[in-house]
Amino acid sequence: MKLVSIKTNPLFQPIGFLYLVLLLSLGSCIEESKKNNKDNRPNILLLVADDLGYADLGCYGGDIETPNIDMLANEGLRFSSFQTSPSCAPTRAMLLSGNDNHIAGMGSQDLITKEFGYEGKLTNRVATIPQILRKSGYHTYMAGKWHLGYTPEANPHQNGFEHSFVSLDGASNHYNDQGLFEEYPISPYTEDGEPATWKDGDFSTDFYTDKLIEYIDRHKEDKKPFFAFAAYTAPHWPLQVDEKYWKKYEGRYTDGYDKLKERRLQSLKNAGLIPENTTPPSNLEGIKNWESLSEEEKKKESRKMELYAGMVDNLDVNIGRLIQHLKEIKVYENTLIIFMSDNGAAGNDFYNNDMFGPFIKKYFNDDYENMGQPNSFISYGVPWAEAGSSPFRYFKGFTTEGGMTAAMIMAGPNVKRKNEIYHGLTTVMDIAPTLYEAANTQYPEIYKGNKIYPLKGSSIMPLANGQVEDVHPSDYVFGLEHRNYAMIRKGKWKITNIKSPFHIDNFELYNLSNDLGEQNDLKDSEPEKYKELINEWRKFSDEIKVQVPTPSNSD
Repeated sequence: MKLVSIKTNPLFQPIGFLYLVLLLSLGSCIEESKKNNKDNRPNILLLVADDLGYADLGCYGGDIETPNIDMLANEGLRFSSFQTSPSCAPTRAMLLSGNDNHIAGMGSQDLITKEFGYEGKLTNRVATIPQILRKSGYHTYMAGKWHLGYTPEANPHQNGFEHSFVSLDGASNHYNDQGLFEEYPISPYTEDGEPATWKDGDFSTDFYTDKLIEYIDRHKEDKKPFFAFAAYTAPHWPLQVDEKYWKKYEGRYTDGYDKLKERRLQSLKNAGLIPENTTPPSNLEGIKNWESLSEEEKKKESRKMELYAGMVDNLDVNIGRLIQHLKEIKVYENTLIIFMSDNGAAGNDFYNNDMFGPFIKKYFNDDYENMGQPNSFISYGVPWAEAGSSPFRYFKGFTTEGGMTAAMIMAGPNVKRKNEIYHGLTTVMDIAPTLYEAANTQYPEIYKGNKIYPLKGSSIMPLANGQVEDVHPSDYVFGLEHRNYAMIRKGKWKITNIKSPFHIDNFELYNLSNDLGEQNDLKDSEPEKYKELINEWRKFSDEIKVQVPTPSNSD
């Protein structure tokens, strides 16, 4: 065998040696590239509370302990004028589509027909956040409340979610599958599109958090980003939670809902969420003065608020669990987190409702000694809902500010504004374009062969990273209709209609810059502004085809 001397081997001559070094370096870079071949776009965690009051959170001036949510607010932006729909399902349709609830198919969460806007499920007129993000390379996960249709084609599994465990109903027992409505005596759940069962004793907020962590971990090794949607069912009625959460609030609300309303108003001012000159609206007619209640009534009412506070406390603990897990798997710093409520506080009392009460009373009771247990059915009620909606008028279900103004927080990559409050108008339709910009993803004109409606919202990212000072121009128009209640907002002006049956002459005009409580109707003193917004209503209602549809027996 002939040996080649180093001195005579051309590879070790000056030029050859450099060539070898270059080859070795290139190979090393290729190997390093393969090793680190991952999508560096941010993960997205969307946290939605159900029926949370505007002033409940610590960072919104509330007295309930929410240190984990408060931390997000400290690391990012709070929004003082974030608008949702006044009810659960329409908000979720708007959230996932970036469009109006009628265009998305949820003109009403109660009435399902074949008419435009009232299909009771997400339609092919829109594409959803999970559909668009999954197509662009994201994992997509969901756990919690769906409320956007019961049929297989309406399921989250058919609307872009790779993995999901959901309650199809609008409300569920928090500990078992005992149904709350006669139509579904056993609450319907699905996982990845297939019927699923609820393990008796699992608490909803704990379980949904476990599921999301399980889904996130299932694919964490492939380095692809994820979109995780935590659609919590707390603090929606029935008010149920483990004793250790509500006990810490025992005795805190014995001075009643009138005093809480006063405290919330002041704490919101102290937190900088509302102007110092804000005055509260008068209580809804029929609410009893706290001092007129018997001692037994006061005990029961106080316990309602203690349970509610305990549910919010537990919600915060579980959000803390998610945050901690993201830190443990080293993805927290690259996760955009948005927290929001789906509407204002809920005043419903289904236990004493003529339609729903008889079925509920077969399986539940509202005894004081049993409050908070799995077979207890307690609602927040109108007086506490009004306190939780302070300083706004009314609560969930109404197109007043109390029904539609919700807490919203945004933190994470490219959110350069830290511990700031944004007072300009933002809407639930702004979430989808925000996520698409964060994920460097375009919303298409055609999806699955269907021409789809363009997004109605605008991205919040330019505001969050300090490029602009407002999300929307001053002439931006936001409109909404649900169950014949309606509103149009343009700048500081708003028209509201909460009389039924709907008639266009029943709109009232308010200037929100000095009347957040919508107490001073200016339709007579500002006729030109009133006419301007009525014209905007006509254009909006024509676009979304507002109607009073006839139920179809074939659906």
